[in-house]
Amino acid sequence: MSKKTIQDWDEIIGIKPKKKQMDYARLLTRLEKPKGPADVILDTDTYNEIDDQFALAYLIKSEEKLNLQAIYAAPFYNHHSESPQDGMEKSYHEILKVLDLMGRREFKDVTYKGSTGYLSGEEEAVISPAARDLVRRAMERDENNPLYVVAIGAITNIASTILLQPAIINKIVVIWLGGNSLDWHSNHEFNLYQDIAAARVVFGCGVPLVQLPCMGVVSAFVTTGPELTYWLKGKNALCDYLLENTVKEAELVGQGKCWSRTIWDVTAVAWLLDERFMFERLEPSPIPEYDDKWAFDRTRHFIKYVYGINRDPLFEDLFTKLAK
Repeated sequence: MSKKTIQDWDEIIGIKPKKKQMDYARLLTRLEKPKGPADVILDTDTYNEIDDQFALAYLIKSEEKLNLQAIYAAPFYNHHSESPQDGMEKSYHEILKVLDLMGRREFKDVTYKGSTGYLSGEEEAVISPAARDLVRRAMERDENNPLYVVAIGAITNIASTILLQPAIINKIVVIWLGGNSLDWHSNHEFNLYQDIAAARVVFGCGVPLVQLPCMGVVSAFVTTGPELTYWLKGKNALCDYLLENTVKEAELVGQGKCWSRTIWDVTAVAWLLDERFMFERLEPSPIPEYDDKWAFDRTRHFIKYVYGINRDPLFEDLFTKLAK
């Protein structure tokens, strides 16, 4: 695992990090949905389950509003991987597979491998091709034209970039699917507990942040085998793969004959698309603790907190686009 401090990074790219607190008015403006087409990065643990593939395809097929700039493979460790690095490598190749199925091979040139492991603490970044690319892309942008970073896995790559170049918080907006709802009985959520240090960096640094909590909020974004079959079967190679992959995962985890699956990663992309798709409010940034709890300080900066999903119109938009 390659790790360097901020000072080491200065020597590599010749940029001296500057910490600049974003003013209150600008932060609130950044937390509004973009008015026009938005430039987007997707950070994804694509091989972890079955919903990242839906999210990647949905983003690409929403070109009327979203301009995909790059794709980063995120680390993960579960029954599909032998280590966080193995999970990241498998995710990288799964991204390429989805791009092949879609006939969108041009995005392979902007697909990058991410962190090989999680943060060892809250002050030391993990260097990766993804982190290098995000530093470069973000720091080249005008502050009035931010880059939207949609993160749907452990947030290691994004936290590392912020540690490497703190001034990046003025150049990006982070949309993260992770953690559980603020009133859920436990905050033991996969994207969060893999790298709590990274989440604490992101929630604490003042970057404009949109949070889509899992249990208690986007856990309502559920579909079933018959619904997927009706909308996707036979439409194209991508749709057949998504259907087959979802059925296989349901069987793998022993869900039985009458199963449903949450396709929650899609909601992070959907936040950028249509105000009808979800309900949100401003909240002081909560603090992810190491004991699977949220801590609260009402004096902290605001984030945008999604508290409900309007399932039906979002699924209709998703299925219609995937089937094209």
